[in-house]
Amino acid sequence: MNIKDDSINLHRMLKGKIEIQNRVPIENIFAKENSLINLIYTPGVAYVASAIAENKELAYDFTSKWNNVAIICDGTRVLGLGNIGPYAALPVMEGKSVLFKLLGGINAVPVCIETQNKEEIIKFVKYIQPLFGAINIEDIESPKVLEIVERLKKEISIPVFHDDQHGTAIITLAALINSLKLVRKQLEKIKILILGAGSAGYGINKILNSAGCKNTIVVDSRGAIYEGRKDLINNQFKYEIASTSNPTKIEGSIGSVIEGCDVFIGVSAKGNILSNKEISTMNVDPIVFALSNPYPEILPQAALDGGAKIVATGRSDFPNQVNNAVIFPSVIRSLLDLRVRLLDENLMVNVAYAIANLVQTEHLKTDYIIPQINDQRILPVVTQTLKSVIQKTVTHNYEKETNEKAEI
Repeated sequence: MNIKDDSINLHRMLKGKIEIQNRVPIENIFAKENSLINLIYTPGVAYVASAIAENKELAYDFTSKWNNVAIICDGTRVLGLGNIGPYAALPVMEGKSVLFKLLGGINAVPVCIETQNKEEIIKFVKYIQPLFGAINIEDIESPKVLEIVERLKKEISIPVFHDDQHGTAIITLAALINSLKLVRKQLEKIKILILGAGSAGYGINKILNSAGCKNTIVVDSRGAIYEGRKDLINNQFKYEIASTSNPTKIEGSIGSVIEGCDVFIGVSAKGNILSNKEISTMNVDPIVFALSNPYPEILPQAALDGGAKIVATGRSDFPNQVNNAVIFPSVIRSLLDLRVRLLDENLMVNVAYAIANLVQTEHLKTDYIIPQINDQRILPVVTQTLKSVIQKTVTHNYEKETNEKAEI
């Protein structure tokens, strides 16, 4: 099978992987009596528009807003291909739209925009939010994308989900939870090397800290990040990484930092940059997640030759696909249904544990550490987890407020 030729031929034949379909029955739509056209368009629709004008929340009840997601991309960091522009990003975003519909029943519109200006992107999202129930940020270069996400979380009224920062972090933690069960190690006692300090590296370091990991080391193109490294002052996100990682302030490149690590997590967007010799310097029963796409930092067989106990990639043609596609349709489906405004670290950690627990102990093995991408149990367990955590938070805040009033 020639993946390159087969994929190009398929896309040429389809001329696009998505389309818009009507939900209105078209039979007798123009009939003289009881015509649907009078209800879905003028004059009937004027009454619906007037109702929404008085209460814009009714847009969730009367229109497709409740089920619409915009995939926002400027083409500056697509897969591991780099800045290939919005036109080249479009087939990738269409593929995501297919997964949204297939796994979450969501209408996801690929919005590849021809601007790479941060302020223009933020303004654009603000302008289109009436149409959508959530925003999915995808394949925008870091640190710009992290700044965009932080701004949008504060400045728009619908949830913002960033695949690299949120989705990759959740599924990586889920895979690590189960991997640690197999090698009989504890999260709070292991040493983890994260290669890549962009969106995914930032998000993974953040969720690992929230989950209880005490020793992560993030390596970028200049080596290990640590407090006091002089070049970090102009990047607030790497500065934050430095304050929450590398407690012993290890310096050096990947070759020296990887020695004695229990886990390697690669999100560097660079393929084949790790050797089996470097894997052999890790701690006993090393776990290797080479997640860059389409080319992993090290191929699975090479990692196994170096002594890796468990290997995962972001690809579907190898065992253990640790890819945000496993999680993003279900998380965003739940955000839409529950009308969740913000996705915080506590929610993400709980979702990661819920996903990990779908792989029962008797089925857990080195080449099966997370559910398959099309596992139908994922959506209900994510929804139930978010609902439960939100309810606990609401109850806790109510009790806290009640106690404070009683003290007064």
